[in-house]
Amino acid sequence: MSDTSTLEVRASHLLVGTLAEAEQCRQEILEGKTFAEVAKRVSKCPSGAQGGDLGFFGRGRMVPQFDKVAFELPVGELSDPVQTQFGWHILTVTDKK
Repeated sequence: MSDTSTLEVRASHLLVGTLAEAEQCRQEILEGKTFAEVAKRVSKCPSGAQGGDLGFFGRGRMVPQFDKVAFELPVGELSDPVQTQFGWHILTVTDKK
């Protein structure tokens, strides 16, 4: 059995209500705005106040769609929009351990 079951990731995310909003936010970040500044401005999640930082978390702590992307995304890359029951997310993984 591999050690991936104990792996933790540190991720930031922003949460918006529509796919169009998520795509717009992703584009702003790709064009040079920092993830944190966009998250602080638009995120409907309380983590937005910290620039979207969720800290470190292990597998199974987040809803399945979010969890899957967080653990597959390479550090420093920006996810495509991810839909959950809460809305639309954009994620970036900032560290893995």
